[in-house]
Amino acid sequence: MATPRTGTLDVPGARIHYEVRGRGPLLVLVHAGAGDAGVFDWIADPLAAHFTVVAPDRRGHSRSPLDPPGTTPRVDEHSDDIHRLLGELTDEPALVYGSSSGAVVALDLLARHPDRIHTVIAHEPPLIGLLPNAADHRQLFAGVQVTLRQQGTEAAMRQFLAGVGLEDGTQKLPPLAELPAPLRALLERMAANEPFFLEHELVPVTAYAPDIDALRTAADRLLIGIGSDARRSMPGRASAALAGQLSLDLTELPGGHTGYTDNATDFAPRLAELLRGRTLTA
Repeated sequence: MATPRTGTLDVPGARIHYEVRGRGPLLVLVHAGAGDAGVFDWIADPLAAHFTVVAPDRRGHSRSPLDPPGTTPRVDEHSDDIHRLLGELTDEPALVYGSSSGAVVALDLLARHPDRIHTVIAHEPPLIGLLPNAADHRQLFAGVQVTLRQQGTEAAMRQFLAGVGLEDGTQKLPPLAELPAPLRALLERMAANEPFFLEHELVPVTAYAPDIDALRTAADRLLIGIGSDARRSMPGRASAALAGQLSLDLTELPGGHTGYTDNATDFAPRLAELLRGRTLTA
């Protein structure tokens, strides 16, 4: 994997770390909860053959510290960070891919700043308010936070993943000491992010109510992604519900909820195909 160029951007309440690869139209990759820019390492290089690929650590994650620490960011603060980053890097409408909670951020960005967006791919935004069993999920997440405080992060993450129908991929990996140094560093950063995700992101992000009217107006700039292996999970069902409200077809992507890591070989060309095939209509 090529070494990216790095930068930082001071924003109200945080300092955003970001990584840049390639040349061409600007493509911003917005990571899920507990992740950071490094989760896209497996797809960033092939995408950089077609785009200027920008991957930030969202505020509160890894190398993007909050000021002051310990606060709970709002979705619009995350999307304002991306909006400011776009202003630093390009004058043209940008491409944005968002995964999970990053997809929620991307939807908010499109709703509030459509003039800065060429295309958004929102991959499985976990919008529980669109689901008929939203109350069950709210109860689940409240229980996860109780588990976090009483039993710790590992137990809380297991409860969360099982409750939303996702698999804990870390169980398939060998011990950290046997992994390549970059992957080991990424997993260590993600483990350090998990308490923040569970305490400060899980509830506000999943409770976010998208501006359906604004998204309908910008629907020509929006693709709603779903993993080919993820239709029964909570985020997959939320994607289908959002697509239904907007009268959009679902766009299938290889793999599961995080296909960019579990099926990167197929994911990167599919994402490039989708984005290169888009045209912006006024």
